[in-house]
Amino acid sequence: MNAVKVRKLIIGEGMPKICVPIVENRRTEILKMAKEVVNSSADLVEWRADWFESVFDLKVVKEVAAELREILGELPLLFTFRTKAEGGEREIEPVQYRELLLAMASASGIDMIDVEAFFGEDTTQLIYDLKEKGVVVVGSNHDFEGTPPQEEIIRRMCYMQDIGADILKMAVMPQQKSDVVTLMEATKKMVSEYAKHPVVTMSMSEMGIASRLEGQLFGSAVTFGALKKTSAPGQIDVEKLKKGLEKVNNLV
Repeated sequence: MNAVKVRKLIIGEGMPKICVPIVENRRTEILKMAKEVVNSSADLVEWRADWFESVFDLKVVKEVAAELREILGELPLLFTFRTKAEGGEREIEPVQYRELLLAMASASGIDMIDVEAFFGEDTTQLIYDLKEKGVVVVGSNHDFEGTPPQEEIIRRMCYMQDIGADILKMAVMPQQKSDVVTLMEATKKMVSEYAKHPVVTMSMSEMGIASRLEGQLFGSAVTFGALKKTSAPGQIDVEKLKKGLEKVNNLV
């Protein structure tokens, strides 16, 4: 499996990297949260732009991206517009989604862009066009209805890889404890048998917390930690998460 280097960060080697999402509605609050993230244990930052009140004003969104870069320094910045269908805050049409992501790929400060692998009809072309602009693409899928069988989880991540994603991300919702094991086993098999790129998986809600802490044991390269606000069910405070990851790392 090939690790991915983003600025000074190497994703896919060593302990899982901690990503802290910024989930704020207003520009001033977004920038304020970024200043707090810099002083946390975050390894990279996700800007969940679907929360931003002016997300469809491309000029403003680019300005905020540049301001975030100035604050974050060398911390990598992942731009995400999570659609309503996959747990996000807003609806968006495929054409508008493409326009937004391509605009942000050209914006100052954005290192990585999340692309929902099953949104729209031309995801392969979108990923190709984004990579042509020099950004790292995170292919993603979020299943809030449940946890698919191991084979389906692997199929979806293999599809992300086939259409050109640099990092493969899958989040599922457990209905029972065995679902967490299913996600972990699927990740382990994906990493050992199929993955050419880093894999990021998580089982959401409190039931799935083990998947956020023990990624190093089954191959997940990034975990998401919260600073005040969570962007998905089950996210752990970033400092508690860091301590938990270090404990697991000492056991490996």
